[in-house]
Amino acid sequence: MSEVGQYRIPEEPYYRAVGDEIELYEAAYAARMPVMLKGPTGCGKTRFVEYLAWKLERPLITVACNEDMSASDLVGRYLLDADGTHWKDGPLTVAARIGAICYLDEIVEARQDTTVVIHPLTDHRRTLPLEKKGEVVTAHPDFQLVISYNPGYQSLMKDLKQSTKQRFGALDFDYPPAEVEAEIVAHEAGIDAELAGKLVSISHRARNLKGHGLDEGISTRLLVYAGRLIAKGIAPRVACRMTLVRPITDDPDMRDTLDAAVGTYF
Repeated sequence: MSEVGQYRIPEEPYYRAVGDEIELYEAAYAARMPVMLKGPTGCGKTRFVEYLAWKLERPLITVACNEDMSASDLVGRYLLDADGTHWKDGPLTVAARIGAICYLDEIVEARQDTTVVIHPLTDHRRTLPLEKKGEVVTAHPDFQLVISYNPGYQSLMKDLKQSTKQRFGALDFDYPPAEVEAEIVAHEAGIDAELAGKLVSISHRARNLKGHGLDEGISTRLLVYAGRLIAKGIAPRVACRMTLVRPITDDPDMRDTLDAAVGTYF
């Protein structure tokens, strides 16, 4: 498989639009505008990027950012093996060279000194300096940078600098309306609409508790997990306890509250 081919999305990912986000992204890509996706965990940001990469027939390189990620992890480094020292491009450099969409997921988790390396790629220069190699990579005409983060977790210590934010157009994401979310859960989990609707109702109760004992509500992703367990024959209460309650809180009182919400529907 060619270097470009290995990053292609082979089949159409399921994505249910809730507004004009597809049209806006396509226009941004046509202008090669860097795009920032903002929204809570598990609301469909990654699936959206995968769908658009497939729709636009572009390779997609995804990087899950973390606090230990260095600039070298993004751009590349020299490696030593039996044949001597050689340079290996990082994922950002590979994307710039081959004209891929590079998706930096949860970029706020990365160190700020690491995120600075993306700046030359997000303005009129569209270049990536490889200082250790003494090379400046000019981005392929089809290259685009997309980043995501969860504004609910931003703090003085973990937020993007204004010098970074103002290099991107931004799309806000949130959990879909109840009927749309139920349709997504039913499709992804392989369950009927009635059961999916009950799971979505439980999630709405939990999301109302965000900031009142919960840091984050139940994501659409977790609803799909619950549905898949139920589809495999697990009792609904047990499945919900495992996927909708235990992952999001360790507080005994909050667990009791969420278990009671589950009991209302199952």
